[in-house]
Amino acid sequence: MYSVKELFQPESLAEALRLMKGNDLWPVAGATDVLIKMRHDRLKDVSLLSLLKIPDLMGIGEEADGAVSIGAACSFSAIAANELIQRKAPMLKDAALSMGGPQIQNVATIGGNICNGAVSADSAPALLALGAMLVLEESGGRRTVPVTEFYAGPGKTVRKKEELLTRIILPLGARGKWGGVYIKVAVRKAMDISTLGVAALCEVNRDGTIKDAALALGTAAPTPVRCREAEKLLLGKIPDKNLLAETGRAAKLACNPRSSWRAGREYRLALIEELSGRAVQQAYDRAVSE
Repeated sequence: MYSVKELFQPESLAEALRLMKGNDLWPVAGATDVLIKMRHDRLKDVSLLSLLKIPDLMGIGEEADGAVSIGAACSFSAIAANELIQRKAPMLKDAALSMGGPQIQNVATIGGNICNGAVSADSAPALLALGAMLVLEESGGRRTVPVTEFYAGPGKTVRKKEELLTRIILPLGARGKWGGVYIKVAVRKAMDISTLGVAALCEVNRDGTIKDAALALGTAAPTPVRCREAEKLLLGKIPDKNLLAETGRAAKLACNPRSSWRAGREYRLALIEELSGRAVQQAYDRAVSE
């Protein structure tokens, strides 16, 4: 049922990167996605590299510039329970708690959710809206990639074969008064893959107008997507019914959802138009209530 050829369990990042160089290894932490693929024979005779014993991939902290740094092997339970995340990025807590049930949240990691490349990844829209930067390392060095440039197609990313995603950086230090929200729609209320995920962020000026905005969606296109034109509509304005409707229409134009057994294309487009405006309003309300 689970065809594992070899299992490596390095205890340092340097050792893990050394093992990755020149070897065909599949990095895992929670392995919630990998085990499903193996169970259904989509992966066979796999050599696994466990990341669970590497301290450098754990922990959540605040950097000198106010950015939040998240280890790629942090579980969704750890993210949701973290005081820094709750205070500085509550929308990511929302996304973490929407990721399956407690059993999955306890073992599934944010790094695995990102690197899986799935358009339905619950963390992706929130990370896109937050402007996350991804630190990728290999034995020859490291590079930092904006999450907006990480996804290359359905199930595909720009991560090289010998690279590991080590940390996720949320550049939150320079923001003023802001709020964010993540809304998930699924066939079932819990323990289900996303039919649509919408993340919105609003930073407001003292007069209540929107200074900056981000709107990102999952399961709305071949990759998670930022709705740039919709965001531009919001700048310098206070949300009202007409503006939110216009924002929803602009978001719909930025998306290209497909039909699946979970939902048809037209239904997803209707959800995008409705929930984009709703998410913006909720994000704005959170910002002005701070």
